[in-house]
Amino acid sequence: MKTEILKIKGDWQEVVDDCRATVKKPPLGHEPSSEFKKRLLIAEHSPIRDIVVKFRWKNIKYWIAMHWKTHTWESRVDTQRNDRQSRYDRNKAPQEAPVDFSGDPNLQNLIDTWRKRLCYQASSETRKYAEDFKVALYDVEAEISDVLVPNCVYRCGCPEKGMGKPCGWFDKMVEKCPDLASTDIQTRYDAYNRIFWGDAP
Repeated sequence: MKTEILKIKGDWQEVVDDCRATVKKPPLGHEPSSEFKKRLLIAEHSPIRDIVVKFRWKNIKYWIAMHWKTHTWESRVDTQRNDRQSRYDRNKAPQEAPVDFSGDPNLQNLIDTWRKRLCYQASSETRKYAEDFKVALYDVEAEISDVLVPNCVYRCGCPEKGMGKPCGWFDKMVEKCPDLASTDIQTRYDAYNRIFWGDAP
């Protein structure tokens, strides 16, 4: 599996200028600092939707692609129509039939979707695509990649406990890395990213 980041649509100068417009300030005239980006992404203010990440996964299993299609943002899967392809009979195609998936989520979509797909309650195969995307995005937009965290980190506790189905990952990781349970969001996200990149105990 290999995530291809095809294009970043929109830019941080547009985002910061939209933020400034809401408080009657003139355009900044340049890209904001990394610190500003981090604060804005954590606050999830609406101008973050100015940025869209266009990406592609080739030869993803159909059933995994359908997990991603349940989320509300622009995405495409190559057709299985019998009159438009000849690789297999759509009526008999197995769930593992390979398809290409491409998507155009904005930054709010990314935060919301990756909360669910980085969760250890998601299928492991689907989670691996979420993790691969996070790694690929880091090389292009590190601040965005760093706010892609599972729901338990986002919410500072496992929301699946109420459903009687906790996986136990959060509690286990908090024992090793107490900062994961910090009430300071940036501290919590930093702790998760240390774990994700293998830099935590």
